[in-house]
Amino acid sequence: MRARGTVGPAAIAMQRVPGRAVRGAAMLLLLWLAGCSSVSDLFSSGSSNLQPPEPLTEYTASVRIATVWNRNVGASAGRRYLRLRPAVEGTRVFAAERNGDVSAYDLASGEELWRTDTDLPIAGGPGAGEGLVLAGSIDGTVVALDAQTGAQSWRRQVSSEVLAAPVVAQGVVVVRTQDGKLAGLAVTDGTPLWVYDRAVPALSLRGTSAPVLAGDAVVAGFDSGLLVALALKDGQLLWESRIAIASGRSELERLVDIDADPVVVGDVIYAVTFQGRVAAVDRLSGNVLWQRDMSSHAGMGVDERNLFVTDAESFVWAVDRDNSASVWRQDKLARRALTPPTPFGAHVVVGDFEGYLHFLAREDGRLAGRVKVDGDGIAAAPVVVGELLLVYGRGGTLTALKTE
Repeated sequence: MRARGTVGPAAIAMQRVPGRAVRGAAMLLLLWLAGCSSVSDLFSSGSSNLQPPEPLTEYTASVRIATVWNRNVGASAGRRYLRLRPAVEGTRVFAAERNGDVSAYDLASGEELWRTDTDLPIAGGPGAGEGLVLAGSIDGTVVALDAQTGAQSWRRQVSSEVLAAPVVAQGVVVVRTQDGKLAGLAVTDGTPLWVYDRAVPALSLRGTSAPVLAGDAVVAGFDSGLLVALALKDGQLLWESRIAIASGRSELERLVDIDADPVVVGDVIYAVTFQGRVAAVDRLSGNVLWQRDMSSHAGMGVDERNLFVTDAESFVWAVDRDNSASVWRQDKLARRALTPPTPFGAHVVVGDFEGYLHFLAREDGRLAGRVKVDGDGIAAAPVVVGELLLVYGRGGTLTALKTE
């Protein structure tokens, strides 16, 4: 927990309302700091009057889910809230685990191709591109490995812990750090090229959104509810867009972090804040095209028509990308600490804290399928590669699935 103050993941299922809800969030924060090992532990002691996760219900399955392969990447996340997610480049899948191992697998078969022990407490990544695999650590180290062999290319110390995957393009590696900085490093040796710095509020959620590429720019969200676009080559500020404004009397009520990764589709960027808004933003100007009230720290997914959002209560929403109108809402998975929604074929897929993947029908959100892949839970969004769905669980299990 950094000096400025961070709220842990167990404390983020609250809405911006005064009184009992804020006190409940504070109680969840204390429980998280005490080291509860799972969401269910928060409700088993009888010490909280908060609503427990929604139990799983019966449903009519309409999709068959098959496992293509699975592999044990390494150590589980334990009590740490890490959103490590696999990265794919070409025919290789890369994964990292908290004790420092980074490994590569053949996409089709799951065969392990190489494994490297970085000896780092990895918390962000991996990212992949331009022949490198990149990961960041709790102690503020960024490591770059050769994507073909796993040999270390370079490592570089940055200003603070790295909780999101670095991105790379046009010879620049971009890293988001927990202290409000965005840094550009040379892809060749990690030499610092530029740094962009934003002030961090007195209290924020523990986590950061990952930077995303948008043409010749990189886009990032900050704890103040600000979305920023920078020139990739030199870090020059292109525009800033205010997605949400902090309000309320307490620091908890004033949380408006952008912890969900922005999503770029063509000339539109979608962003969402905790206790704030979801918005569509013009990629070139930063002008807000539309916005609506919504609270999310988990994230979003998109298809040709809709934007899908997991909100702070783990309700899954589909909203029209053109005008933000609601298309459907799925509330039967409430408070199950869902991942961002991932469109996959005819479905939208979310993972939960018990390690289940839930397949929702894309047209109306009804429950269509369910499979358990990791008993320690799923914290990061699945990754779609062609007909495969890659899921990395908190227990260290990497699984490739398909639907039949």
